[in-house]
Amino acid sequence: MTIPSFSNPGSEGKEPFDIDRAMDLLREAVKPFRKAALFELFEEGYRTPFEQLIACIISIRTRDEDTVPISKRLFARARTPEAMSLLEATEINQLLLGSTFREGKAPQIREIARRTVAEYGGQLPCDLEKLLDFRGVGIKCANLALGIACGQPRIGVDIHVHRITNRWGYVATSTPEKTTAALEKVLPEAYWVEINALLVPFGKHVCVGISPRCSECLLLGMCRQVGVTSHR
Repeated sequence: MTIPSFSNPGSEGKEPFDIDRAMDLLREAVKPFRKAALFELFEEGYRTPFEQLIACIISIRTRDEDTVPISKRLFARARTPEAMSLLEATEINQLLLGSTFREGKAPQIREIARRTVAEYGGQLPCDLEKLLDFRGVGIKCANLALGIACGQPRIGVDIHVHRITNRWGYVATSTPEKTTAALEKVLPEAYWVEINALLVPFGKHVCVGISPRCSECLLLGMCRQVGVTSHR
């Protein structure tokens, strides 16, 4: 699937952007790298919507390298909503050591657990509106939890997905929320969950925020390099 033609200063001499080919190239490009945190946790057996949502909250402004062990430490103490709801926020806060903004995340996590028990019988529902009703849960974490744990076609747009799809010229948006809406219109549904799994490690190691490694990028021939002023 190719995107419509458009005018961009970096488009001269570029191939048409083909998302199917791009996804194939991305799969090859990220093979040497560690998986994105939520997908790594899923592969290790942390597969419930509750576990994925809590891990995503932990991951906010926190490196993947820290998110995985912090999530495992918390889940070793309390893995279900019932068990988590019995912990005090102060204990959760200590278990979150290493996660950015843990003082705010701890009561938030406890409240999600408590409400899941009280309102949903201890089973977090695979329902977008219900997840978004929790304080502090935004569209990124809701979509990631629903996409990874529930198998729903949802696009989890973090800073990497936002930056790279705009850098490609595949979308032209100013915020991750607008990128989510734009990608829902142009990205084939089969790639909605996978795009995050691929672009997180790709964005950390190749298409980085400052001075991306364009000379090493398998997608350079069709990437418009929008906004790139210097690269390696």
